Amino acid sequence: MSDRAFLDTNVLIYFYSENEANKRVAAYDLLNSHNCVTSIHAMNETSNVWLKKFKWSSAKVKEHMDNIELVCDEILPIQRNVIDTAIDIKERYGYSYYDSLMLSSALEGGCDAIFTEDMSDGQIINGRLKIVNPFSAL
Repeated sequence: MSDRAFLDTNVLIYFYSENEANKRVAAYDLLNSHNCVTSIHAMNETSNVWLKKFKWSSAKVKEHMDNIELVCDEILPIQRNVIDTAIDIKERYGYSYYDSLMLSSALEGGCDAIFTEDMSDGQIINGRLKIVNPFSAL
């Protein structure tokens, strides 16, 4: 294990992808090479996708949420300071509020990287958090 890394919603969703096996494998590889964390916000977004888009049952969503808690080293809460920093990130970098909330959570959680396919691959946020698209080579 090496750096502490934040997993964005799309990475959590790819853990259970039936249509994109290469992205599922890449997502799981992150667990073996990093100390992975996520946030309660990412878990909320993931649950919403599974319920609405995938039409999963409530029981199946809860089961997979339990699995995410088992494989991630920590699930980060959303505190007021995280919201304030998200607003600052939104203003400085131009990301949506919800993407900025993910970035802020990763910073607050002491992460060196955030794994996502939704933001600018390679960009450094606040001088210390690197955005990494783990699927860019696929």
